[in-house]
Amino acid sequence: MKIELERKNNAVYLEAKNDDGIIVKMDGSPEIGGENLGARPMQMVLMALGGCSSMDVLSILKKMRENVKSYKVIVEAERAETEPKVFTKIHVHYILSGIIKKENAEKAIQLSMDKYCSVSKMLEKSAELTHSFELID
Repeated sequence: MKIELERKNNAVYLEAKNDDGIIVKMDGSPEIGGENLGARPMQMVLMALGGCSSMDVLSILKKMRENVKSYKVIVEAERAETEPKVFTKIHVHYILSGIIKKENAEKAIQLSMDKYCSVSKMLEKSAELTHSFELID
């Protein structure tokens, strides 16, 4: 796996590109010269967690033959007060609707967070990870 980052202005606006040519825009906060032209790197870590786990959960639920009509994840985090300001607490909240058995949703989420999601496995080494879910009819 390889990622290239290229500076796109005279400040800290960057574009990251993967082997497939997909581009993601990153920028710093205005306090360090950023111009809000992209997501902050630490925000992208949370996006990676939500995305990684979502791919697991949706795949597992599909294998369970659950009918997911809509799906949303909210990831909230707290950071350390001092440098390096690593994440200390992260909570992932899943919101699903459709014809889904509660126990299957719970099992899919648990399998993702505890076994399959490589991002959660990395982050749990430095942050307290918690999760919850709700099923909406």
